[in-house]
Amino acid sequence: RARALLQQLPPQDCDERFCPELAEEERRQLRAFSARRRQEALGQGLACPVPGPCHGCPCRKCGRRLNKGDPGISASRLGDQFWHPSCFSCHFCHQQLVDLIYFQQDGRIYCGRHHAELFRPRCASCDQLIFMEECIEAEGRRWHLEHFCCLECDEPLRGQRYVMRSGRPCCRGCFESLFAEPCQACGDPIGADGEEVTHQGLHWHARAACFCCSLCRKPLRGQPLTCRRGRLFCSDTCSRGQDASSTASDSSDSAFASAPSPDS
Repeated sequence: RARALLQQLPPQDCDERFCPELAEEERRQLRAFSARRRQEALGQGLACPVPGPCHGCPCRKCGRRLNKGDPGISASRLGDQFWHPSCFSCHFCHQQLVDLIYFQQDGRIYCGRHHAELFRPRCASCDQLIFMEECIEAEGRRWHLEHFCCLECDEPLRGQRYVMRSGRPCCRGCFESLFAEPCQACGDPIGADGEEVTHQGLHWHARAACFCCSLCRKPLRGQPLTCRRGRLFCSDTCSRGQDASSTASDSSDSAFASAPSPDS
């Protein structure tokens, strides 16, 4: 319950004490924003049997009828309507609302987190609402200017090139030293700007010198190939020529070229 409350009702959305780094103007905006939400949108559902006058009324979410005496949830800010207890959930994340605490907007109920995000972006790093006039938007998420940093070395990345790693930005240097895959042919890491080819979980530079037949050196990008024990061949003939005693190749497929990196 405590974990769900922290997720649905982030304390930093309504109390400046949980946002020690805010400037005074941001604190003022947070206080005004929180007060307006409490006044206009905050409510707590009431669990009660469906009264006689509401017999047969549809559940506001699923539409199935509620009969007199059935357990139901009412929300005073949304008028004389009822929900099944399991249907009283956030319109955005569909989680059931802890302690029936809701925020309403345009006739829909939300948890506190997603109601706040209807009006303010949330920083992907610190999880606080952004009240500054400027922020950074990347990969469909937003950051405070000072929080858009490399996940490894904390180097500011504003105006710099970066690679996304597990949903967080990484500078090119850290990516290439810590996360770049080695090329199966030359052994060098495949950098953030390097085009990469993958096959059976192995990686090659997309250049012809690396992604080619192990015997005749024919480039294989976009061509049928045979792969045996991590080595590539353009045909069964080349595969047999490499080792005449070998059986048929492990697999035959067409290679594909990917973007520079799956996370970039």
